Amino acid sequence: MTRKPTVPTPCPGARPVPGSFLGRPFRRLGRDPQAVRAAVQVGFLALCLWTGVQFARFVHWGASAGRAGYVPHPAGAEAFLPISALLSLKHWALTGQVHPFHPAGLFFLLAALGTGLLLKKAFCSWICPVGTLGEWLWLLGRRLSGRTLTPPRWADYPLRSLKYLLLGLFLWAVWRMDGPVLAAFLDSPYNAVADVRMYGFFAHLSGLALGVILALAGLSLVVPNAWCRYLCPYGALLGLLSLASPVRVTRSPATCIDCRKCTRACPARIQVHQAGRVGSDECTACYRCVAVCPVKDTLHVRVSGGRALPGWVFALMVTGLFLAVTGMAILSGHWRTALTPQDYLELIPAAQNRVHP
Repeated sequence: MTRKPTVPTPCPGARPVPGSFLGRPFRRLGRDPQAVRAAVQVGFLALCLWTGVQFARFVHWGASAGRAGYVPHPAGAEAFLPISALLSLKHWALTGQVHPFHPAGLFFLLAALGTGLLLKKAFCSWICPVGTLGEWLWLLGRRLSGRTLTPPRWADYPLRSLKYLLLGLFLWAVWRMDGPVLAAFLDSPYNAVADVRMYGFFAHLSGLALGVILALAGLSLVVPNAWCRYLCPYGALLGLLSLASPVRVTRSPATCIDCRKCTRACPARIQVHQAGRVGSDECTACYRCVAVCPVKDTLHVRVSGGRALPGWVFALMVTGLFLAVTGMAILSGHWRTALTPQDYLELIPAAQNRVHP
């Protein structure tokens, strides 16, 4: 007679099974939208850092007249050229042609605009590295001091208008450029190495520029999302587009207990507890209000007339849209610049000499 094998009972204090330990982060991602968003933020920030390192190596190669090891020009660096991308967008609208300099920058802009139009200002709170760093700064400030500063409404409204004023100036300048002037700028050596000039600005900061950056960082420690809320014209443009977005934070008045936790959690200072559907241009779909709601099925991010979107589904939509647009650029042959390595060997030293007289 064979004895049936017994399963050993774990002793008190025994170490957990590796599979269960490794599964905890994934289970949290399924439950906590803030964990999902943090993972997406870290992923895109790491991608930006990797692109920055590659671009620095590329510029070093060009500045050394090719003596250093060659590193290909990373197309991701063009994501930091919003003005050049905006001009390329107008050129594309006028001619139907993608300009061969910085084509990836145009598609990065299209991806951001598409996100704003369809998914609120999710680009700002899920993808943008400046938005991520700004958020981490005010969270750090709150942890250190136990509080954050919120300007009174009579000051908040005029301050928020600054980013729309900056956006208006940029759009007015672009609107005034006719086809020949636009083409002349886009074809110029200045625009060809605009990313190199941008790198030179940050790699060799002047005292004034460093002071401004430190002042903004210090302000962000005490005022939530200070740059994004008051000064970022890119965010202003996405905010205007987000007014047409079918995705909204939706509150069920029937089950709401009016605890106001959602409003207190909102970094954009939106009165979520009073809204049926949040239509504010400041909403970034950050899911903070959803995460703190204590009543099940009361607060959701929802498509108009559709089902609620869990955080992980929204994360797939944000990253999927971004990857779809950039993938379209790669498949259509509009990802890599038309500038050759030999072109850069001539342009980079000249650009650096002008940046550093």
